[in-house]
Amino acid sequence: MTSTPKAPAARRARANTTAAKPKAAAKPGRHAEPAPPPIDVEAFRQTVITRRSVRRFTDKAIPPAVLDDCLDLALLAPNSSNLQPWAFYKVQSPAKKRALVDACLGQSAAKTAAELIVVVARTDTYLSHAKLNLSSWPKGKIPKIVNDYYAKLVPLMYTQGPLGALGLVKGLGASVVGRFRPMMRGPFSHAEMKVWAVKSTALAAENLMLAFRAHGYDTCPMEGFDEARVARLLKLPDEAHILMVVGAGERAADGIYYPQVRFDRQRFVFTV
Repeated sequence: MTSTPKAPAARRARANTTAAKPKAAAKPGRHAEPAPPPIDVEAFRQTVITRRSVRRFTDKAIPPAVLDDCLDLALLAPNSSNLQPWAFYKVQSPAKKRALVDACLGQSAAKTAAELIVVVARTDTYLSHAKLNLSSWPKGKIPKIVNDYYAKLVPLMYTQGPLGALGLVKGLGASVVGRFRPMMRGPFSHAEMKVWAVKSTALAAENLMLAFRAHGYDTCPMEGFDEARVARLLKLPDEAHILMVVGAGERAADGIYYPQVRFDRQRFVFTV
């Protein structure tokens, strides 16, 4: 495997120095998160650098405890308003796994994977998850700002109404008010709701793949599949949107077909 060039030593040193700075104390009366333990930056760097899209896996199984730990780490991903609009389907039934491999066009990353996980974004769980945020409040009285956010603002922000009519009205209102002050510009349609859910779910999918790599296993996120067939296989509602199918397993010796190519960082990173 061709390794990705490391960042220049000076830039890496600056990054390590920045990470070591202590954080300011929490405001009185606010939750005080315990200081995190030191993190081995080089170990994390190797996890990221060695994560590749593996196209062929060995026959080695992934221990159930490892699979569950990787999924648990995926569920810790940052997400919009803690509404957690994701779902992960472990396809382990032999018959359904064969059907999923077929829906993935028979590609090797699906056929040889020890585990196949379908990553799904949901646009129909925000109301129930808003209520769950309130009922799961960890301790003490729920602050009014939190209660108002989940009980009032979340339904107002994300509900689109029949035929998207409410979203259209909200969008027009935001366009008018936004001429005078900063405003949230969405989601104001079912299509924008899909984008909203996909963004958070994609973050969880990356957590999942890095977790497998940290455990010594590899993954391949696949977009080449018949979405309608996968949705029927899993009996998904219309509000469930399939992002990818992740194949996971032990990397085969010939599991990576080509060296990794990344373009110059100046093409993507800007200082303004």
